[in-house]
Order: sequence, then C-alpha cells, then structure tokens
Amino acid sequence: MATEIYLLKVGMTMTEGMVEEWYVPDGGTVVKGALLYRLETEKINLDVDADASGTVKHGVAVGVTMQPGDVIGHIFAPGEAIPAAAAAAAAAAGPAGVVAPAAIAAAAAAAPTARSAGGRILSSPAARRLAAELGVDIAHARGTGPDGRIVEADVRAAAATPHAAAATAAAGPASPLAKRMAAELGVDLARVSGTGPGGRITKEDVERAAAQPAAAKPAAAAKPASHVPASAGERIPLKGIRKTIATRMFDSLRGSAQLTMDMDVNMDDAVRLRAQLIEEWEADKVRPTYTDLVIKAAAKALKVHPLMNSAFSDTDIVLLPEIHVGMAVAIDAGLVVPVIRHANGLPVRELAIESARLASAARNGTLGLDDMAGGTFTVTALGMFGVDSFTPILNAPQSGILGVNRIRDDVAWEGDRPVKRKVMRLSLTWDHRALDGAPAALFLGTVRDLLEAPFRLLV
Repeated sequence: MATEIYLLKVGMTMTEGMVEEWYVPDGGTVVKGALLYRLETEKINLDVDADASGTVKHGVAVGVTMQPGDVIGHIFAPGEAIPAAAAAAAAAAGPAGVVAPAAIAAAAAAAPTARSAGGRILSSPAARRLAAELGVDIAHARGTGPDGRIVEADVRAAAATPHAAAATAAAGPASPLAKRMAAELGVDLARVSGTGPGGRITKEDVERAAAQPAAAKPAAAAKPASHVPASAGERIPLKGIRKTIATRMFDSLRGSAQLTMDMDVNMDDAVRLRAQLIEEWEADKVRPTYTDLVIKAAAKALKVHPLMNSAFSDTDIVLLPEIHVGMAVAIDAGLVVPVIRHANGLPVRELAIESARLASAARNGTLGLDDMAGGTFTVTALGMFGVDSFTPILNAPQSGILGVNRIRDDVAWEGDRPVKRKVMRLSLTWDHRALDGAPAALFLGTVRDLLEAPFRLLV
C-alpha cells in the first residue's frame, strides 16, 4: 500500500500551510530520510524528509494552501501499481524503486558539496543527526539532494567509503560535542586545529572555524541574491509569511487599544560598556549589540513591572509567570520573531550568544518551533537604518513592544556649558486595555535607568 505524504503539522497553532517546493519531481524516486518537500507555514519554513523509499506521486501543486494533516501525495513502493496519471512521469524519471547505494555513491562522487552564501554546508536535519551518530565528517559527504544538498543517504554512503573514514581519522581526535557541532555547522574537521589536550579538537575550535569566512568562490558559481526588488506593475502574491504578517498586524490594530510613547536615553556609559565587553569577549567571538543591552534592560524591567508582561483577554488580564523576550528579525520574506527564553535570568554574554544564534537561524531558514514559541514581550530595532522614532505594532496577545532607534549625537547642558553625548530614543507601544499611560511610562523609565547605568545589567 502506498505511503501517504501529509502536510506536516508544526506547532499547536498552525492552521494552514503549503508546499513551497517539491524536492523530488512527480514520478521521481526518493530514499527514506532524503529531502521530499519544503513546507511553508504561517510562521516558519522547513524541509520535510521522506518517511519511505519509492516513487513519488504529487497530490497538490506548489503554492496550494492546505490544512495540517491533509494528504498531499503518495510514495509507491517498488513493484507497487502506480495510478495511470503518474505512470508517464515515472517512466521518464527511470524505474521505480529505491535508488541503489552504488548509484548514490556514484552521483555523490560527481556532485560538488553545496554551500550557502555564508559557507555553511547545505544538508538536511536528518543528515546532520546521522552524521553525528556515525561519526562521519559531513564535509566529506557529497550531496545528491536538491542543489547538491546532503541527505541521509549521502551520509550512509560516506560512512561506507574508506576514503571518508580515512579523512575523518586524519582530522585528529575530537570530542563528541565537537563532532556533533561540526556536523551541525558544516565544518570540515580535517581543517580544524585542535587546542585541547594532545591536539584534541574542542567545541571552541569548531566555533572558531565556523566563524571564519569561507574561501571566495568563482563569480560564475555565485547565485543571485534571494531578494529581488519589486518593479512597477508587478503583482506580488499575498501568501506565506507576508500573508501572516498582514493578517496579524491588521488584527492586532483592530483588536487592541494601542498607544506609543517615546523616551530618550543617555547611552554614553552603554557605549563604553559595549566596547569593553567586545574587547573582553573577543577571543570567543562574542559581540554584544546595543539591542542585546536593550533586551536585557527590558527583561529586568518586566520583572519590576509585571503588567507589561501580560496578555489581555475578554475576561481577565493574565500576568505571565515567565519572561521570554521576542526579537524581531528582518528576512527576505518579511519579519520573524524568535524568542529568547528566560531573558531576565540570562547573563549578558549568554543573551548575546543566543540572540546571534537566533538571528542567524532566522536568516538561514533553520529556526525550530521552540525558537518561535512562548514570547511574552517583543523588542524590535530599526536604528541600523537611521530611524529616530517609529510606532511598533503589538505582537498579540502581548501587551507591549519596545522599538530601538539609532544612537545619535546630541547636546546636554551642565550649567551653562554644552556637553556632547550619545542619545538613543526608545519607542514603546502598549495595550491601553491592559495598563494605563502612567505604569507604561514607569516601565519605560526603568528601562532607561538601566541603560544609563548599564553595570546593573551585569548583576
């Protein structure tokens, strides 16, 4: 009996989704664990692996909105009868059935290793997990998936290849954590110098190798940028993340009483603190941003002003017990808001590491469901675009969102003497149904006070 392909449900709140791209053509063959299709949901996009091996029959076209759990296709086992509508495509794609390991190895040998623009080896989540389990250096596998992406079958083929085993051994000893991290980040362990005892490769060695820029590639191999500016007369379909943003922003404005206030912050000490922290953590490649400092200040202020860390409903105002701060990240498709969990309890260093991880995952399209869930307050920044003030829109059902603007040169007066200083304006939008202007101003004042005496963020 054919294996049904379902539209994967990701998260309890998912209501619809679509196939953004079929990685296997209609009538083509797939092996279990290989990439099958790319799912586009209301929040995130992710790759879905095949649950069986055989011939793929599409049930829906790309871009058709479906509900979670809907059947979107089938995988027919070797020798199983295929509906007439799929027979021609199957014949064109070659004999049905599982691709032989020898064929995988041959294709892999001829295929280049695909890398992202940042130098990260393109591989499926299942492939990375398997590589970590088998101790295979994923950099020595050759991808047979879409655009040269490494899939699970490629890792198994690499594990059975003496050359790959020798190459992995040549990399020198590595800790299990370093091996797993290398597989996740697509780092070639053979090119990593170990700084641990006896030349052992540590996770820090892998992180440093991952942070180094990839070697320049020939211009002919470069891919066009994913974002293409719109031109006059073009019609842009309203779907996916953009559709979700449009719907939720409109519903947020229509369903709440939103007001915005601004407040200036003297950032002289915060600027000095950030410079000192960058210097202190330079060896570990940790670079806290001004937004990181604002997130930390907001998280500490939320502890003092719990009404801002609340959700409004028709019957009550729920004061949320945890403080999970969302950080808005702009991507080509729109805006996503991954969440820094327990932000009030994280040291600034750990918060900076987590925010950098989430921002990178957002731009690479690798955010997980846990990365997007549970936000109780949001921070969004436009200062890098030279913005002095704006009106953030609430991320419902949250009661507050804080906008971060640029740091500008300003003048203060000490008696009759003008003094140059660095100033940043914060823009707070809050739900007037949950709290009034005075408590909102007190919250914003606490954030300001923490940023003006930023050593308090470190304790």
